[in-house]
Amino acid sequence: MSEWVAGETTTHQDHVIAHVLGATVEAYLVWDETAFLLLDIGFIWNIYLDGEMGLVPKPMAINELTIDEAFKSELRQEADEVSRGNSSSLKHLTASPEASPIQSVEFYVHENSRRLVMTCEGGQLVVETSLETAEVKIYGY
Repeated sequence: MSEWVAGETTTHQDHVIAHVLGATVEAYLVWDETAFLLLDIGFIWNIYLDGEMGLVPKPMAINELTIDEAFKSELRQEADEVSRGNSSSLKHLTASPEASPIQSVEFYVHENSRRLVMTCEGGQLVVETSLETAEVKIYGY
């Protein structure tokens, strides 16, 4: 089995990464083959299966989700609670296992899988995706 190798990033990915450095991932949601990372700067960082990404203001990111209004309303409330420091009663979002500022971001590929490694002040947060199975995993260590 071959190892993960450094992947090349596009100019757009580099631009998004430059904006998230110093931000903290407070919570996340995996929905529709996409990782949505709630940042402490009022934005949501979208990471897609192929490693493409976007950075969207929190209200706009939630409004653009293809879910019913009741679910959107619950997400808005949870995101606001997390931003106020309360992650004790989350139903849809998951509190980040690594809640400290992002210092660097590396992108790796392995066959049909992608890995984004965020090195933070207190540890690492990893987003792994599979183009083959459409699975998105997020974990910290």
